[in-house]
Amino acid sequence: MKRVDDFRLKFGKKEYVPIIIGGMGVDISTAELALEAARLGGIGHISDAMVPDVSDRRFDTGFVKEKTKFYKYNIDNSDKSDIKFDLGRLAEATKLHVGRTMEAKRGDGLIFVNCMEKLTMNAPRETLQVRLNSALDAGIDGITLSAGLHLGSFALMADHPRFRDAKLGIIVSSVRALQLFLRKTSRLNRLPDFIIIEGPLAGGHLGFGMDWAQYDLATIVAEIAQFMKTEQLDIPLVAAGGIFTGSDAVSFLENGASALQVATRFTVSNECGLPAKIKQEYFKASEEDIIVNTISPTGYPMRMLRSTPAIGAGIRPNCEAYGYLLDGNGNCAYITAYNEQIVIHPDGKNISVMDKTCLCTHMRNFNCWTCGSMTYRLKDTTRKLADGTYQTLSAEHIFKDYQFSVDQQIALPA
Repeated sequence: MKRVDDFRLKFGKKEYVPIIIGGMGVDISTAELALEAARLGGIGHISDAMVPDVSDRRFDTGFVKEKTKFYKYNIDNSDKSDIKFDLGRLAEATKLHVGRTMEAKRGDGLIFVNCMEKLTMNAPRETLQVRLNSALDAGIDGITLSAGLHLGSFALMADHPRFRDAKLGIIVSSVRALQLFLRKTSRLNRLPDFIIIEGPLAGGHLGFGMDWAQYDLATIVAEIAQFMKTEQLDIPLVAAGGIFTGSDAVSFLENGASALQVATRFTVSNECGLPAKIKQEYFKASEEDIIVNTISPTGYPMRMLRSTPAIGAGIRPNCEAYGYLLDGNGNCAYITAYNEQIVIHPDGKNISVMDKTCLCTHMRNFNCWTCGSMTYRLKDTTRKLADGTYQTLSAEHIFKDYQFSVDQQIALPA
């Protein structure tokens, strides 16, 4: 009976344990979590979501405070088109977060950064270019392009000296999305180094509509593998979404995938950035507690716990401090939904916004409890303690359980 350890992910002449920890933001996939994956010979992600705030918390910088002070005059204004990110400060924050992580790297694995196209920041092209190129400047091993088609993202890095050196990949959920990406980037003569195929059971934002349940990861992997064969493209495919055991992973590795990306089980690791109390909420969740809704201003459906405090919260838009989801005209779907409620409740009290959520503020405060479809099974991966709480696990324990387990077994902690 095969184990994940019987397979290897190959980039050129180098081989890696085919386990990739997904890039959960905001700083949920911490540097510490990514570093453990790399130390163990796999690949770990950090996220560049809201990286100025992450830098403030990690390195005692003042990026958010400075931005808030600069735009203080606009706090009560519903028009947020004035709010821009200082590109120099954005670059500085990215280089700090990525650079410090890379300096701490040990082992034979790799560190990637997950970069969301949907963080439009009121200047989609300019801010994305800074984030991508600053990560390359700081020595990141690779970049995973997520939350969007990224049709122009390769071009934004094309002049960087590491454009053909770093590992660059894309997350897709269909053959069509991959075809669009490859067609758009073909003129650069630069193929992606890996393709992550994310199915409908993944956590957080989904690359599907609310008909997500009609799709199946194994089918999508098979379709993309056939497309790659037809086009004579030899690019590693990475299966992601709902892969809960090493046996689940092996089934994909035997059927066209070169690696797997996992995240849900690592949300309750000691190295994960979620606060301890929220990890216990994940442990306690039942299958009925996991829902998919449309409250994200990005336009993508999002999977989360039903009890997440972000649902129905009516806080004032906090764009002066954050503003990561402002589009190129300074608009955000949450601002629109909030203003509609202000018309009904002009005193600003007792406001509940059910249609959308202020994703920036709630993700920053760990009040948007996004999760994978298998979160309800987390309680079966550990031991319940005498006080009624569940024992958190080391990232190494979880990683090695994926790597060496067989027959759908899950190793409990000592």
